[in-house]
Amino acid sequence: MAKVFPFTAIVGQRRMKQALILNAVNPRIGGVLIRGERGTAKSTASRALAALLPEIQVFADSPYNDDPNDPDNWSDWAKEQNASGADMPVENRRIAIVDLPVSATEDRVVGTLDIERAIQKGERHFDPGVLAAANRGMIYIDEVNLLDDHVVDLLLDSAAMGRNVIEREGISFTHPARFILIGTMNPEEGDLRPQLLDRFALSATVAGLKEADDRVTVMQRNLAFEADPHKFYEEAGAAERELGEQIVAAREVLPNVHYTPGDLRTIATLTTSMGVDGHRGDLVILRTAMANAALNGRTRINHHDILMAAELALPHRIKRGPMQSGDVTMEEIAEKVADAAEASDEGDMQDSEQQDPTSGESNPVKKKKK
Repeated sequence: MAKVFPFTAIVGQRRMKQALILNAVNPRIGGVLIRGERGTAKSTASRALAALLPEIQVFADSPYNDDPNDPDNWSDWAKEQNASGADMPVENRRIAIVDLPVSATEDRVVGTLDIERAIQKGERHFDPGVLAAANRGMIYIDEVNLLDDHVVDLLLDSAAMGRNVIEREGISFTHPARFILIGTMNPEEGDLRPQLLDRFALSATVAGLKEADDRVTVMQRNLAFEADPHKFYEEAGAAERELGEQIVAAREVLPNVHYTPGDLRTIATLTTSMGVDGHRGDLVILRTAMANAALNGRTRINHHDILMAAELALPHRIKRGPMQSGDVTMEEIAEKVADAAEASDEGDMQDSEQQDPTSGESNPVKKKKK
């Protein structure tokens, strides 16, 4: 098997790598949009992430990567096989990364039902598409801004629901579609519509490294990898295994991560103050903050987690004026998070002041300030 460039050997690009890792911890975050000029390791990082993720257990004959231990989310194929008493051997597979070309059609993405076969023979036959192959894996789209908007919508809808449902002429087929969606694009070739931008959970803008020493390191590592990929990968093996184990451990911690009403108030105050439309951004920040806490071995999110999550979830959702920079800065977000946290603390204090300590019920009459 050909070796890919190790994820941990990529120089710089902190935001991009952080966004990818957090989606690996919790694929339900909703994917990553990576924007930047050519030659900034966008596709390299995406493929490298898949290489360090652990193998998954699947039914050997399943085209949908069905999880034997999750019958509630089996495909119709797995349910029919189980109901008929058929032999269903289990095997381990590497996480799949499926490339989606910009010329992809709807049928190529979602799959097709053979209506003629159903009518003539009474058999329900489904030809799986990209969503089936990518279940419990990754879908990578280079130049996502050039992909048909309708196809992007289908991908994002499936990613949000976690299932792909095909219905034709009264015949339907369902299979799980849980995957990490990674889109890369060069803004110079056109941007996505705001409605589609919002559907990507996280975004990261990458650029060429500015320090000469960093650029020298990039050249040295690439030349060493090209000269002997196996040796280079072996040398990076310890760091790769450590990061892979950290992701696996974070996945186990994630269900136990909790948050407080004050954390929710901080997030809501932040998104309101920054003029974010809708509520998707609030949920993305919360899920991302929880994933970051799990990645650091904690079961409670804090303001640093919210700040880091906002840094990845808000830049493509904030409306900027024509004379303003396209990307919100870390300093702006940090200031807004601090203000939101302060407002949240004040709100919690007001709530506690309105609490009747003798009855435990809320007092509808606010106390007047002296």
